[in-house]
Amino acid sequence: MTPFPLRAAACGLLVTATASHAQEAARKIDPTFLHRSVGAVHDVATDVTTASCHYKPLFGAGDADDLPSSGVAQYGELVIDPKGSCKSANYTDQDQILVVLQGSGKLDYGAEQVGLAKEDFLYVPATVAHDLRNDGAAPLTVAVMGYRTKGFAPTPLPAHARKDNIANVPLELVGSHPTSTHYRLLIGDSSQTRDRIDMGNVVTSLFLMEIDPGGTNFPHHHPREEEIYLVLDGHGEQVAGSGADGVAGRFPAGPGDAYYYRANATVGYYSAANVKSRILCIRSWQPGLEPHAAQK
Repeated sequence: MTPFPLRAAACGLLVTATASHAQEAARKIDPTFLHRSVGAVHDVATDVTTASCHYKPLFGAGDADDLPSSGVAQYGELVIDPKGSCKSANYTDQDQILVVLQGSGKLDYGAEQVGLAKEDFLYVPATVAHDLRNDGAAPLTVAVMGYRTKGFAPTPLPAHARKDNIANVPLELVGSHPTSTHYRLLIGDSSQTRDRIDMGNVVTSLFLMEIDPGGTNFPHHHPREEEIYLVLDGHGEQVAGSGADGVAGRFPAGPGDAYYYRANATVGYYSAANVKSRILCIRSWQPGLEPHAAQK
């Protein structure tokens, strides 16, 4: 019996195995969670950056993991130099939330000019032209959170820009969460009445957590929503893991650390024993799991 058929078969197996390895190498798996640290992220050029306006991508556009199956279009940090400005933006399919982390400045919101101070937050619906300027002597730092609105009903445009300050929103306890975690409910979706601003679309909740020394919000899951945590003050351990079996890995976390969680990931935070932590959090519908998904 000639050995050639065996050789041909072996060659076929090799070709199949090589093709399988190539397919595996090209395959992209959505991460359960991602971690970024603002201090380790480099500036990138975007549609709004200038010589005096700099953007650090944490999640979404500009980041190596651009989250194509996520509702997060962009999440990052804009830094505007003293007397600097950004280019105007106008997105047809993206709502944005802006939170001033440091400094002060101005936002042109359509034809309206809005003054900005530290820890102001704003909701900017799709189609509203807007740009940021820094008239001060210190850098203006703004967290930019953009969410894809395609497939959602348009957010009603308010007569004026919706802006408030975190300090104006009272601390409160929420649901079954531990009493060591206090919440400031900043922005909710348009079906809510509990938040300072209720006009979200893809975004279901923007809130600030203040966690007592040694306190926690308990590791938990959100079966239908994505979530991002950004540590503003304090330090402790960020919880991140798999929602399927409840694995809850703990990772050191401090100011500038940010975590993205897809739906049903394990999420939580433990503040260090001697320090209060402040965490800026935002939740949004995971595409395909939103309330109207079954109607598509």
